[in-house]
Amino acid sequence: MFNARLRATFSGIDLRVGAAFWLFGLINNVLYVIILSAALDLVGPSVPKSLVLLADVIPSFLMKLVAPYFIHVVPYSLRIILFAFISAWGMLLIAVTPAYTDGGTITTKMAGVILASLSSGAGELSFLGLTHYYGSSSLAAWGSGTGGAGLIGAGAYAIATTTIGLSVKASLLASAFLPVVMLLSFFLVLPRAPLREKNKVQTHEDIPRHDESEDASDREDRALLSESFGSSVSPKRTSGLTTDTVSWRHRLLRNTIYQLGVFISRSSLPFFRIHRLYPPSFLQCLNFLLLILQALYFYIPSIYIVFAVIFWEGLLGGLVYVNTFAEIRDRVPTEEREFALGATTVSDSGGIMVAGLVGLGVETWLCDWQVKRGIDWCTRL
Repeated sequence: MFNARLRATFSGIDLRVGAAFWLFGLINNVLYVIILSAALDLVGPSVPKSLVLLADVIPSFLMKLVAPYFIHVVPYSLRIILFAFISAWGMLLIAVTPAYTDGGTITTKMAGVILASLSSGAGELSFLGLTHYYGSSSLAAWGSGTGGAGLIGAGAYAIATTTIGLSVKASLLASAFLPVVMLLSFFLVLPRAPLREKNKVQTHEDIPRHDESEDASDREDRALLSESFGSSVSPKRTSGLTTDTVSWRHRLLRNTIYQLGVFISRSSLPFFRIHRLYPPSFLQCLNFLLLILQALYFYIPSIYIVFAVIFWEGLLGGLVYVNTFAEIRDRVPTEEREFALGATTVSDSGGIMVAGLVGLGVETWLCDWQVKRGIDWCTRL
C-alpha cells in the first residue's frame, strides 16, 4: 500500500522542474544560513549576534513588504540575473573586508549582509510566485530545497572552517560563487514552456474591481482570499518569531539537529499535509518558554532531551512554512495566487525580525543572569 501511494505521489512529476526548484530553494536560502553561521566571525564576541540577524532580515522584510506591488512588471529572467549578481556582490563584500581582529570595520561587512538579504527576500517571493505556473510539485521541491539550505549551509561552513581548515575569508569567498547555480537552474534546467505559454499577466491595478452588484460567488472568493491570508500569515509570523529566537543560541551540533528537523518537515509536503496551522505555532511558543526556563534554571536533566526539543522545534517550523503556502495554492483564487504566494513571505521575515529585536535584549539578559551565578559559558562562545 505504501509503495502504491509513493508511486501515485510522484507520478507525472517533471524531474527538471523538481530539480530546478530544489536548487532555487537551496541557493536562495543558503547564503542566509552561512551568514548566520559566520555571525561570531563577522562581528566578534563583544557584539550581540542578533545584530547580524537583524541586518540579514530587515532588508529582506522591507523588500517583501513592498516588492509584491511592483515586481510583477520585471520579467522572471531579468530578476534571476539581478538576484545572482546582488547576492554574489554582497558575499564578496563580506569576504574581502578584513576581520575585526585585523582592523576591519563591521559597517562594510554589514553592507554586504544587507545586499545578500535584499536579494534573498526578493528571490523568495519571486520563486514562490513562480510555483504558480509549475504545479504543486514545484512548491514541494522549493520547500525541501529551503530546508536543505539550513542543513547544508550550516554543515558546509562548519566543515570548511574546522575539518578542512579553510579560513573564514576563503569559506565566504567560495560561497560568493553559489548564485551561479541559480542562473544555471533557471536558464538550463527549468523548462521554460509554462512561462512562454502563460497569458499576459494582469497588473494588480488591472484586476477587476467589484461594485455593490457583485454576485455571491465573487463575494465568496474575496472572503476566501481574506481568510487564507488571515489563517496563513499569523501562524507563519509566530513560527518565524519562535523558531529564530529559540534556535539563535544553538551552535554546531545543536544547530545541525535543528536544521535536520527543518529539512525533514519542509520535505514532507508530498507525504503529509496539515490544514490547521495554529496548533504547531502555539507548540513553538511553548518550546520558547521551555528553553528560556532551561537557560535560567538548568532543570532539564539530560542534554539529549534538549536536543530532542531542538529537533522538535525544527519540525514544527518547517511544517508551518510549507503548509502555509500549500493552503494558499489550494484556497486562493487562481488570478490572485501568484501575488498571494509572494506577499505572504513578509510574515516569515516579520517574525524573524521581531525575533532579532527580542534577541538583542534576551541574549544580554540571559548572559548576565548566568554570569552573576558563576556560569560564564555565554562569554566564551
